[in-house]
Amino acid sequence: EGPKSGLSFLFFWIRVLFSFVLLGASLTVTMAALFEGKTTMWDAVPKVWSVVLFFGLMSVVGMLEGMQIAFFAMAKMSEEERGNNSWALRTCDILYNRRNGMNLPGFMIGRQLCVVSCFFIVARVATQNVTAEQENVLGIPDEVQSFLNLGFQGALITTILGSITWQLVADQFPIAFLSTPITYILLRICLFLEGTGICNGAWVLAAIHARIAGFQRDEVYIGTAEERRARGRKDDSQREIAIAALSGFAGINLPGFSSNAPKSLRELADTDPEVAQYINTLENKGAAPSSQPVAYDGNSASVADPMPTNYNDDEEVDC
Repeated sequence: EGPKSGLSFLFFWIRVLFSFVLLGASLTVTMAALFEGKTTMWDAVPKVWSVVLFFGLMSVVGMLEGMQIAFFAMAKMSEEERGNNSWALRTCDILYNRRNGMNLPGFMIGRQLCVVSCFFIVARVATQNVTAEQENVLGIPDEVQSFLNLGFQGALITTILGSITWQLVADQFPIAFLSTPITYILLRICLFLEGTGICNGAWVLAAIHARIAGFQRDEVYIGTAEERRARGRKDDSQREIAIAALSGFAGINLPGFSSNAPKSLRELADTDPEVAQYINTLENKGAAPSSQPVAYDGNSASVADPMPTNYNDDEEVDC
């Protein structure tokens, strides 16, 4: 997506401002209700400790939300791409090398148990319990108080501060997200919770579902990260390749091709000589006239001898 401008830019920031206003209002009424003793938090817990538990446990939930995003992103990388941070390497070793790779789904089970446990306390702080005999929080109207008693503000706070924000960061910086001892410790806790067997019935139900649906691992279809890299199909590659063939063969416009061709196709032409050779033949099949065909060698376009362009209907062409 390109830079925003005009009305799209204005509309984007209006929505951002609207979100921040809702978040600020939700935090305000939640903290006010907490210190007025109008939440479902236990009376024996001091108000300050309630605040600490609220934001602390939301941070734990956020870390767990981000960890699942980062773990699946790292699963698509080869070992060389995972960096050399000791904590990241330890985490990856546990996830992908032990128990035949079953620690990753095991983490998902333990993660869910940990998240649910944290929300037992977070929900008590964020849920208001104002009866008709009590004064409303911050003197707001009865209709608004009745709405807040439903817990909307708590859902908004936990969604933004305890989930989406962390997921967005982890999606963009998975290696950095794993390069911390906090991730390693939380992984160990989640695997311990999974090891208690509380939710082990999920393994059986998942296996039944997979058998009925005929699911297979992604590696069956696309190969491992190392295999994809060996074929020149590196995941999430930031490498842009200037391929003359797909940007006009030095001024010759190919039918159906342009400089906006998909990056995966440009990479394939760059790494597979047969694909580049086949693309060269398109010039003789209806491209703009040229005095001589132009050959592509993976880096630049140059004049080459004409190549046969007639294929039998049953002839297979690899591209």
